[in-house]
Amino acid sequence: MSYRFREDIAPADVAIEAWGNTLEELFTSCAEALLATMIEDPEEVECCRGVPINVEEVELDLLLFSFLQELIYYKDAQRLLLHADRVRIVQQDGGFELEALARGEEIDRGRHRLLVDVKAVTLYCLSVVQEDSLWKATVVLDV
Repeated sequence: MSYRFREDIAPADVAIEAWGNTLEELFTSCAEALLATMIEDPEEVECCRGVPINVEEVELDLLLFSFLQELIYYKDAQRLLLHADRVRIVQQDGGFELEALARGEEIDRGRHRLLVDVKAVTLYCLSVVQEDSLWKATVVLDV
């Protein structure tokens, strides 16, 4: 996936810059960056349980916010580490709708080396923009 961590944006939190050729690729990159923030090796998370995610928002940045918050919710409420396997974004009357299938497994401390506990996505520096043919996002995670 296409992302990098930015230490110059929010030193006390975790800042991510992600990109993709489509909005779906961008959102998937942000989801992978979120997972890489929480565990050392996201590839160790097996995709054995699927969770549908559906969110609607009026702005793209808020859609990304809500999508990542859902992934954090499942980590907190059901102890699930999730990859975003299928993401579909549709522009509709006055906003955007995201449908995704997130797949993963329950946290296993014997296999998953946990790094930090992400508490929430913040609104600080949150952005989703299109530059030429590339979609870019900046996200700050409260840890």
